[in-house]
Amino acid sequence: MFESLRMGPTFARGRRDERAGHVRSLTVSSSLAVALVRGPDDAVAFRSRIAVRAFGATDWSRIERALVAEARYVAGLLDGRMPPGIEAVFAESGLALLPLSLDEVAMDCTCERWPMPCAHLAATCYALARAFETDPFEVFTWRGRSRDELLMRLRRLRESAAVSSMAGQSSQSQSQSQSQSQSPASASASPGSSSSAGARAGAGAGFAGLVDPDDPGAFWGTEAPAVTESFSGVRPDALLDQLDPPALSHHGKPVHEVLRPAYRALPDDEGV
Repeated sequence: MFESLRMGPTFARGRRDERAGHVRSLTVSSSLAVALVRGPDDAVAFRSRIAVRAFGATDWSRIERALVAEARYVAGLLDGRMPPGIEAVFAESGLALLPLSLDEVAMDCTCERWPMPCAHLAATCYALARAFETDPFEVFTWRGRSRDELLMRLRRLRESAAVSSMAGQSSQSQSQSQSQSQSPASASASPGSSSSAGARAGAGAGFAGLVDPDDPGAFWGTEAPAVTESFSGVRPDALLDQLDPPALSHHGKPVHEVLRPAYRALPDDEGV
């Protein structure tokens, strides 16, 4: 990647120096990689620095949520591996895990040789690439998230997602239970209504069986039931005596007298 940043001519020597062990130390922190390099022609070691922009808290929060959404990314990182395709997660957030142009990188070296980058910086670039291969979390550290902090945040997000999922399932189960508990009540109300309607229909059918359709004033094969008082002390047919007889008749018989047997046969609501 660094060779593609128009730094090829210097990198041949830097590659040889890094392989020969001339990079004495390398420290990677947020946005900065620092190495001490002493080449075969150097009397002293020089300090080389390579800096990139560290991602902010908002950027990392967006990336971490995207990583947790894909279980394979979290599994690979918790296992200490760089998951394949993880660059796409950064790209979807408008970020690049590694710098894509020389403008994104700042370099300096205490040798102050010109032109830059010098062979010391070239050797540092190869040492940095080797560190990324050995420990993938170094590149995250370079961009502003250390291993411990990244893993802690991923675990918390995963636990939070699990709790939210369990809460959602519990809420759904409660809703289903309430729905099921309400259904029998509705079902019982419906048969009750049918039962009440059936009782009323049965009462009507029983009453119809007592009245002769040819002579509504007489009951089949029996005498009209004796006039009895209801539980409230009022005869069921008393209402007919309180009203003026209508000017209607049936087979020459006043209609209120035709209706009287029916009123007498009505059940007393207060006594039921």
